Amino acid sequence: MLSLFSTLGGLLISGLPKLLEFFQNKSDQAHELALARVQADKELQMIAQGFAAQQKIEEIRTDQISMQTDAAMTVAAYDHDKQILEKASTWVASYIGTVRPTVTYIFIVELCAINAWLAYYVYSHPGLILTVDDLVRVADIIFSSDEMAMLGGVGV
Repeated sequence: MLSLFSTLGGLLISGLPKLLEFFQNKSDQAHELALARVQADKELQMIAQGFAAQQKIEEIRTDQISMQTDAAMTVAAYDHDKQILEKASTWVASYIGTVRPTVTYIFIVELCAINAWLAYYVYSHPGLILTVDDLVRVADIIFSSDEMAMLGGVGV
């Protein structure tokens, strides 16, 4: 009976962060919508007055505010996780600690497997690469800038 309660408690505790994240996302989306409306109004006012340079400055400020907001949300999420983990049992903390590295390893293995298959496919079909431009085009497909950006962000 005790194991049933502990299992049920573990399931409820593991679902709590997702529930809190749902409400946080809902409020974030409402805030972003309001911010987008304000930004659109400012852009229309500036265009009407012919202030193109001022519009660029406002875009830069909006981007800075957005980045600061994202950083603050990340810090708040980490602080929230710390508070939850202080109260959680050791196996829950250990499990949560293994999720991000496991997902990272799965992502990297998948990325390497897909790129290896693409490279093998190109190698086994020599008619695909006839010029240096073809080689550059295929290399851009296999090692795209989006892939490299994601791979660079994985360790964060």
